[in-house]
Amino acid sequence: MKNLMFILFAAFLLTACEKGKPGMGKESGTPTTDSTTWKPVDSATAMKAWMEYSTPGDMHKMLAKSDGIWSGETTMWMEEGGKPMKSTSESTNKMIFGGRYQESVHKGNMWGMPFEGRSIVGYDNATKKFVSTWMDNMGTGIMYTTGEWNAAKKSIEFKGKMPDITRPGKECDVREVFTFVDDNTQIMEMYGPGSKTGKEIKTMEIKFTRKK
Repeated sequence: MKNLMFILFAAFLLTACEKGKPGMGKESGTPTTDSTTWKPVDSATAMKAWMEYSTPGDMHKMLAKSDGIWSGETTMWMEEGGKPMKSTSESTNKMIFGGRYQESVHKGNMWGMPFEGRSIVGYDNATKKFVSTWMDNMGTGIMYTTGEWNAAKKSIEFKGKMPDITRPGKECDVREVFTFVDDNTQIMEMYGPGSKTGKEIKTMEIKFTRKK
């Protein structure tokens, strides 16, 4: 059954890529990929590529070590030099889809109101980068970032964009550094534009401590 699924996926990949050849776009004569770099792909090559792409590796195993329940101590700054605001939270991490992604569910309080957030983090074998999405009950959008592993610092630096709610229709740069201090301690640092100057400032820090 497993092999059958891979065959079906490979067939889908071949079909999708075939549509990307010149003259196969949505409009006649409009290619959906660069015809100068296109190379034919046979089924065996597609199958091998798909298996490598879909098989969890060392980075996924590293994420799995964070499965469990964690308590969080949050410090936030609304503006540069502003008074820090502190709160607490709890997060539950669990690998999903056969160890390919880690889902994190966060619950706590913020500004005296109940807070809930959810993230999905994975490692893309094709791009060799971490990918992350975030959503919570304090907004209506989904933040998407990508990151690279820094072995020397034992951290992942995520970068991306999010809506600038003070300027409708505009986006701002965001950066997140997630450091694996040890097996029971992690620190997340969030950076974004300061409200006074627009220059990057540290907006949030969460220290996670494993509960179980």
